Amino acid sequence: MSRTLENKIAVVTGGAQGLGQAICQRLAAEGCHVLVADLNETAAQETAALIETEQAATGRRAIGLKVDVTKEDQVAALVDRAVSEFGRLDILVANAGILISGEVETFPAEKWRAVIEVNLVGYFLAAKHAARVMKPQGSGVILQINSKSGKKGSFKNSAYAASKFGGIGLTQSLALELAEHGVRVNSICPGNLLDSPLWVDSLYKQYAQRWGITEEQVRQKYIDEVPMKRGCTYTDVTNVLVFLASDQASYMTGQAINVTGGQEMR
Repeated sequence: MSRTLENKIAVVTGGAQGLGQAICQRLAAEGCHVLVADLNETAAQETAALIETEQAATGRRAIGLKVDVTKEDQVAALVDRAVSEFGRLDILVANAGILISGEVETFPAEKWRAVIEVNLVGYFLAAKHAARVMKPQGSGVILQINSKSGKKGSFKNSAYAASKFGGIGLTQSLALELAEHGVRVNSICPGNLLDSPLWVDSLYKQYAQRWGITEEQVRQKYIDEVPMKRGCTYTDVTNVLVFLASDQASYMTGQAINVTGGQEMR
């Protein structure tokens, strides 16, 4: 049976762990060959090996590569590798991102710049080099993993929100520029991934200490803010991603799709 993205070639930045790894696995399950790009080379190669094991019966290939998305030469080489290995590039998922929070009056400028460099400049560089391949093809899909913080300001999280607001502006601008070339560009805006490593290994502890409550109370606080009363899951995000990457979404470009359980509706 043909899968939704059979024999498509996909590049995923920040693809070695967490949501990025789940995206790579789902794309492969839907029929893609995947290049897993991440700053952590070992983890990228481990994810690629995991995918090839999971998809042994289907022959899906996965390649793990070390890539710093703030370095244009590395991003260009990533896209070139996709073309040299597979002859084309069909899907780019710009997932690489970092989150550094803090009060504005004490927030170090170098940390502000680091968030913008990874989340916004990194997205631009990935899209730039994907576009130089996709335009001559006359086809392609660029997807940015954004956030609900791209739609509404985030408390003591100004650098992250600014980078994500900028990402939606970049998505809309690229969509306008590339539409006539058959290339679609969209963003996905997930809610809080409450079971992800970022939350489990870091944020629950940080917020519990900041607010003087337990980690379980922190989790419940964020669940209570969602009309559907649960956190966002990797499957919630990848379901939308597969749709947007497929021909079923052929008339959709320049959109920022909320996956927030009703928490954000704009």
